Amino acid sequence: MSGQLSADIVVIGSGIIGALAARRLAQQGASVLILEAGPRLERARVVAAFRNSPIKGNWMAPYPPSPWAPHPIYVPEDNGYLKQAGPYPYQAEYIRAVGGTTWHWAAQAWRLVPNDVRIKSLYGVGVDWPLTYEELDPWYQEAEEILGVAGADDTGSPRQHPFPMEPVAEPWSMRRFRERLAPAYPVVANTVARNSRGYDGRPACVGNNSCQPICPVNAQYLGINAVEAAEAAGAKVVPNAVVFRIEHDAKGRIAAVRYYAPDKSEHRVTGATFILAANGIESPKLLLLSASDKYPNGLANSSGMVGRHLMDHPSTSLTFYVDEELWLGRGPQSPSSINTLRDGAFRSQHAPYRLDFTNISQVLNVTGDLIKEGVYGVEFEKQLRWRAARQVNVKNVLEVLPNPDNRITLSAEKDVMGIPKPEAHYAIDDYTRRGADVSKADFARIAELMGGTGLRYSADGQFANNQHITGTMSMGNDPASSVVDAFGRTHDHENLFICSTGVMPTAATMNSTLTGVALALRTAEHILPAKASRTTTADSGREASLA
Repeated sequence: MSGQLSADIVVIGSGIIGALAARRLAQQGASVLILEAGPRLERARVVAAFRNSPIKGNWMAPYPPSPWAPHPIYVPEDNGYLKQAGPYPYQAEYIRAVGGTTWHWAAQAWRLVPNDVRIKSLYGVGVDWPLTYEELDPWYQEAEEILGVAGADDTGSPRQHPFPMEPVAEPWSMRRFRERLAPAYPVVANTVARNSRGYDGRPACVGNNSCQPICPVNAQYLGINAVEAAEAAGAKVVPNAVVFRIEHDAKGRIAAVRYYAPDKSEHRVTGATFILAANGIESPKLLLLSASDKYPNGLANSSGMVGRHLMDHPSTSLTFYVDEELWLGRGPQSPSSINTLRDGAFRSQHAPYRLDFTNISQVLNVTGDLIKEGVYGVEFEKQLRWRAARQVNVKNVLEVLPNPDNRITLSAEKDVMGIPKPEAHYAIDDYTRRGADVSKADFARIAELMGGTGLRYSADGQFANNQHITGTMSMGNDPASSVVDAFGRTHDHENLFICSTGVMPTAATMNSTLTGVALALRTAEHILPAKASRTTTADSGREASLA
């Protein structure tokens, strides 16, 4: 075994959530070491890879997996890393690299609505969270001020203080949706970690329309920004460090982690406190890999809940032609949505949903359709201009309830490092499917109000995945039915914490990243309270903008 590293706090995973927890702890004077399985990326190389890629719709193309830290790839073919046990395929996409998956996120930074944390009490479905929305509010605010979140007042999520920034400029297409769908459907600007003005040393959005897979100008907050902020605060990052085992002592305290370098040399890292901050697939995989005589079912797993309650946000959609030229493709790719269907008494019967409009240029998609239809020459140009100017898409973002049978386990198949691959067991239940069925009436009404023709619904029973990996290490007050407590501390190991969207007990209808960051900031404060009393929200926001 090669040389040994040590730190007060060892963070496993360098995504936006782990990096911002590390930043907060380093700012409090702790020595912090971040271990990342994947390599360090350069923005310029990622941008060049995207520009040179012939398949612009493949957002994973600029992020090829490294041999020692593979991640799932499905296009042009499945690389077989995330094994599928069914009955429904769960084709999650994520990036194992310094900065994590928010290299290619849409930057939607929504809060939950208050009732999302009480759906068992209110609607008799799912579970209640072990904390209230009011307890989350200040941490949401701090997260928004660090990320630089732009948002509108009418989001449906209450707040005590304003957004750091006003919404990003509204594209013409979204303005027309807003005007023509009112008052039947209020269309609002999406809440995003994207600058509408200069903020934190980064420029305002200039409308490149390539938020996924990469913002070329750094207007969108990424996990790499969080890593750089953590490093500026004193944290150290070790890339290409594939953690394959967490060690514990006789009392069950975590003593060290072991990782492989790309040459498979083995290294050991000791610390006083450990934070598992990989995603909801890689984190339970590591806990299960770390089984021992004392913990034969894996670490933090006395409840048997590690890996269980896997959730995401499936979507169905409608594509159609509007009766005027909108020319999607200028501005952010996902700028506006309808949020009035996220909550209500109907949640006792079917899934709530958000309705999201795409603003992705339709030229490439229309071109592919016309070629498949055998249209060429002058007619091709005519049809391309007509369709690309008018083709639009609206999708639902559906809630999935926690189900212990939806889970991540270890596959019998191993990667090139000899580490078992993760295996997904996943199904979409009737609750979610009923929500999808109900949403078809909204799709039809939206198309009617927009003068829609050529309506094309996604195939019945087929769902797109939104890559919002949630659950698998759920928080709760009862150690018999949860993995961590309300502060992210594992019930079984007093010095092991989890910072990940994987600790969320339910998925609601909103992108999970902001909630994951807010929970991680709360966890970091619990691990190492501020030496002085906390500054006011306004002061902390000013500090964040200067950091």
